Amino acid sequence: MSRRRPLIAIPARFSESASALRYRAEVLPRTLLAAVHAAGGEPLAVHPSDASDVAGRLAFADGIVLPGGGDLDARWTGQEAHPTLYDVDVEQDEFDLAVARHALTSGTPLLAICRGLQVVNVARGGDLLQDMSESTGNHRHVTHRVGIEKDSLLHATIGSEVDVSCYHHQSLGRLGESMRPVAVAEDGTTEAVEIDGAAGWFLGLQWHPEDTAATDPTQAALFAAHVRAAAAQLDEPPADRFAARED
Repeated sequence: MSRRRPLIAIPARFSESASALRYRAEVLPRTLLAAVHAAGGEPLAVHPSDASDVAGRLAFADGIVLPGGGDLDARWTGQEAHPTLYDVDVEQDEFDLAVARHALTSGTPLLAICRGLQVVNVARGGDLLQDMSESTGNHRHVTHRVGIEKDSLLHATIGSEVDVSCYHHQSLGRLGESMRPVAVAEDGTTEAVEIDGAAGWFLGLQWHPEDTAATDPTQAALFAAHVRAAAAQLDEPPADRFAARED
């Protein structure tokens, strides 16, 4: 019997419409699902509701990806809402924040992308630049090169430099507890973060590695590293796995 693929849970994103569907939809980028699948994982969309039972609902997950999406409501950081905020959904926020806390507490391997990284930062007590164009400039439809700190998981995974594909108008402000920047753009934008003393595998990226993972082995390596960490969960005895994930 062949070994099953690691199950990678990904919170879906609410959408007001989608082609060929008659009602509001829940969606994920095809490039993201394809990148996880190509890395050997089985991507599974999770309905982003009922945040109170995240630990139980995600007990099946060997790994979790927190994907990009709209802005977080400013209420979570106690900041004033900026007029440029878009696609804000409190139910989505509540679920994503609960997923981040569950993953970090349980040690479930977590790859946080763009909004996903911002969610993790907020979950750990940090805040956000509400509109980064007012300080560091535009990062929508931008590709640029960033350097990577040597003493980091990111450096061990993809090396000292990387070209990144960005699309975001918010970014990390004050970093949350134990969060350490490991890649910074020339304009000072934090592009990647790790957590000192994390309970499990964690990497937070401000850019979108799924944009080019199909053709760029460097970006594909990020998904491969996450899936390998998730695959290691399959080697744990079931009783140990689920005991470790109790909140």
